[in-house]
Amino acid sequence: MNLTSSNPPSLMTTHLDPAASTYRLILDHVQDHEVQRADQVYLTQPLGQGQVRDYTWRETLVEARRMARHLQSQGFEPGARIGLITKNCAHFIMAELAIWLAGGTTVALFPTESTDNLRFVLEHSETRLLFVGKLDNWARQRTGVPEGLPCIALPLSDALAQQPNLPCWEDIVASTEALNGRITRDSQDLALLAYTSGSTGEPKGVMHSFGGISDASERTMVLINERTGHPSQHRVLSYLPLSHIFERSKIACWSLVAGNVQVFFSESLATFVDDLKRARPNSFISVPRLWLKFQHGVFAKIPAKKLDAALADPVKGQVVAKQVLASLGLDAVVSAGSGSAPISAELIAWYRKLGLDLMEGYAMTEDFAYSHGSLPQYNQPGYVGRALPGVQSRLSPEGEILVKSPGCMVGYYKRPDLTAEAFTDDGYFRTGDCGHFESNGMLKLTGRIKELFKTAKGKYVAPAPIESRLNNHPMIELSVVCGTGQSAACALVQLSEQHQAHRQDPALREQIELELARLLEETNATLNDHEQLRMMVVMNEPWTIDNGRLTATLKIKRSAIEASIRQGLDGWYAQPGQVLWA
Repeated sequence: MNLTSSNPPSLMTTHLDPAASTYRLILDHVQDHEVQRADQVYLTQPLGQGQVRDYTWRETLVEARRMARHLQSQGFEPGARIGLITKNCAHFIMAELAIWLAGGTTVALFPTESTDNLRFVLEHSETRLLFVGKLDNWARQRTGVPEGLPCIALPLSDALAQQPNLPCWEDIVASTEALNGRITRDSQDLALLAYTSGSTGEPKGVMHSFGGISDASERTMVLINERTGHPSQHRVLSYLPLSHIFERSKIACWSLVAGNVQVFFSESLATFVDDLKRARPNSFISVPRLWLKFQHGVFAKIPAKKLDAALADPVKGQVVAKQVLASLGLDAVVSAGSGSAPISAELIAWYRKLGLDLMEGYAMTEDFAYSHGSLPQYNQPGYVGRALPGVQSRLSPEGEILVKSPGCMVGYYKRPDLTAEAFTDDGYFRTGDCGHFESNGMLKLTGRIKELFKTAKGKYVAPAPIESRLNNHPMIELSVVCGTGQSAACALVQLSEQHQAHRQDPALREQIELELARLLEETNATLNDHEQLRMMVVMNEPWTIDNGRLTATLKIKRSAIEASIRQGLDGWYAQPGQVLWA
């Protein structure tokens, strides 16, 4: 690794007219909060054993300014890339503020990143220093850190147990004077590099400027205020990876701009429900898989038909609905959203029966999660809403969704070729997604262009809508529809945790087969002939982040899953029956 890095790339190739909107930069908002909200609690960090530590705006900025002074003392060039790998925590936000105040650019890595991807990102970005926080696999991941790259351990970091001589955040902050004065950054300075999860190949570094993230974050603040009725204080729980743009945009940067937000953090999966109940958020966003797991958790306690009957009772229905939401820690939620991947219309409708007005949105890493969203008057299940204020969108002749967003990326780091391919001649970003617009502007997603495949029947099959239908069944956790060149498509399914545990019980296994066969018939009845599924194959090994079948944001890695079953696929097609067991 060359630690004498080149200067950051020119940001003059932005694809939006900066005069199209007015905004204040995110650091201006932050430094206002530092004075005007000095004693207001901003971040609440769990410490274990039910204990938490609150950080006010003043305390947050004191630590960030002291670390910024330390970073400046290292002699890094303007715009130096500083890495950050940790689970969500208060010091993720403090470290990013320190990087920005010191004149640097953040490179946040997924806490579950593989060793190979970790090395690639750190070397490709020419990262000069790495903050290391709480992780599950640092003993393995540290082998991916280039030799000679300095590291700093964040509070609660596991790295100190293995590297006791590692400089730690607390010691540096305690012995360093704060960087004083009003700090400014140019709107075209590079704020962060967001590396894609690499689900379809080598990760790409998406460049975002301070202007783009500030504009998108201000607009997000307006929308959330409208959705929640302009409360005096917002309460949110941060648990999706902050290294991903979805959480970075909708939690971190929005809260930095808005100010009147208390951000709670989740300690672990085991404490998640308790963390959620502590936060009692009035705004909550999640991904489809977690919304589905919440539903399956409810069904594990009360069967779906019994719950539906209770909700239909005109006397008891509202009481039951409130009890269900309270059991999930969602009883105070006013604004609920889903993003990052398609969610089924049936699942949205189910939450709305509980009184949770769950709305879907659509955006990408490349537009800083600011693109399309549902609004109270435009919120039909199965649609991802309309173009948000300041966004322009249209379809290409091939049906691809094209978008111009205030949060549009500058480009892909060190890849001008990919940047050029990603945009039309008039500056629209090519999303790679297929869709169609209704007359009222509502957008419906119909799949990824690259995911379309042909069976032997010679017509394209779009897997995503079929998978969404299958995933809505309480027995199914995830599914992948495939079958390129085969006589018909098929579905690979992963059972829910509850049903996976029963696969070795002959009686229960037979019951699962009957239910899945019924689901197959019901699903095929809604599909065109060339889309219909020949069979379902129940997977034995769960799809996880660790085995490379899911991305860090819990989306399926389609190519990896299909590669893992390629040798067995022909054999399955040769077998009779509608439901097979891998």
